[in-house]
Amino acid sequence: MSHEDPQSSARSWLVWGIGVAVYGLAVFHRSSLAVAGLVATERFGIGASQLAVFTMLQLLVYAFMQVPVGLLVDRYGSRTVLSAGAVILALAQTGFAFADSYPLALLARTFVGMGDAMTFICVLRLVPSWFPARKVPLVSQLTGTVGQIGAIAAAVPMTWALGHLGWTRAYLTAALIGPVLLVLLFFFVHDGPGARHRRGTALKPREVGRSLRASWYQPGTRLGFWIHFSTPFSSHLMGLLWGFPFLVTAEGLSDTLAGTLLSVTVVAALAAGPVMGVLAGRHPWHRSTVALTMIAAIASVWTVVLAWPGEAPLPVLLLLMCVVGVGGPASMIGFDVGRTSNPPARMASASGIINQGGFVAALLVIVLVGWILDWRTPGASTTYTPEAFHWAMSVQYLFWGLGAVQIWRHRRDVRRRTTREQVAAGSSMVAD
Repeated sequence: MSHEDPQSSARSWLVWGIGVAVYGLAVFHRSSLAVAGLVATERFGIGASQLAVFTMLQLLVYAFMQVPVGLLVDRYGSRTVLSAGAVILALAQTGFAFADSYPLALLARTFVGMGDAMTFICVLRLVPSWFPARKVPLVSQLTGTVGQIGAIAAAVPMTWALGHLGWTRAYLTAALIGPVLLVLLFFFVHDGPGARHRRGTALKPREVGRSLRASWYQPGTRLGFWIHFSTPFSSHLMGLLWGFPFLVTAEGLSDTLAGTLLSVTVVAALAAGPVMGVLAGRHPWHRSTVALTMIAAIASVWTVVLAWPGEAPLPVLLLLMCVVGVGGPASMIGFDVGRTSNPPARMASASGIINQGGFVAALLVIVLVGWILDWRTPGASTTYTPEAFHWAMSVQYLFWGLGAVQIWRHRRDVRRRTTREQVAAGSSMVAD
């Protein structure tokens, strides 16, 4: 099996499966605070803004790490960076399990964000090394969607664990999964067929800057960035922190039902992922159109929920969770645009730039929701009203609007550039 002609053999799927398991564990650790938000406010004696700092700091570290991680993957290979990420995640979650003060918990979540940042790009980079080009869009989609199973484990099972095992034992048990996956990674995951490690060329600081500028000034990278900025942040908002309190406090659901509905977003993503992969592979010229359609759909269903007099009916909330969940697979279109717009040597760094988009948006939205909740709630109370939540959740419209405008703008650049290249080369090429 050669690097130039990888085959989707059982070994390919094994390597991918272990990589996705590590990524899924990272998603679990990232999402595990979502159902523990109310418990955390009591454990550390904090309010909404301080609770949002947990996720803000974690996402800030994640977003900041994307470009450095992309450069590290291009230089040292997926296997090495993914192993380092698994170790950091296990240690960080162990620290979070024993944290008994707000500053210590913040420190632990900082390292959770660092380890989390070192997983997804690594798995994406493995895909074109182990699978033929025609299967890369589909397997890349499956990477994003299957990895979200970790969010399911962070919903209902984590709710049960916190209630029956307590804070420390629940988080410590989760941390112990990491070493098991690390052993599998060590024995079975290689950077490519016949290559345990695949090292890139060492770049000097000036060359690193040139490489990153080349990636960013490629219109396809910028289009991918804004697609990833606009489509998944509502899912992150619900799954990482504010979904559980919103459903319980503003919509009157029980804890169990709220946790179940949060799991629906992941089920919807799992179902939609292969469909998005097929669409991206068969209709590359219309990838940005799919993203714009998803933005409109998510914003429309949110409008129905927020405008509903009183508590929205369960079927409407179920529809919201489904549509929000599909935003995750839609965001993967951004990586496919970046992949077809950049040379292989810049693939991971371009993916890192694109991956920043969704998490920068999620970070800003999560923080703004916390601030607005505190603003609309009298005094220092953490008893948030449905009205306060409706005000807070409406901040998403600013981000959908900005993202849609930028997608429309940059896709015109990509299409014009692609048309010129088609004319010059006399061949058919993909666009957005």
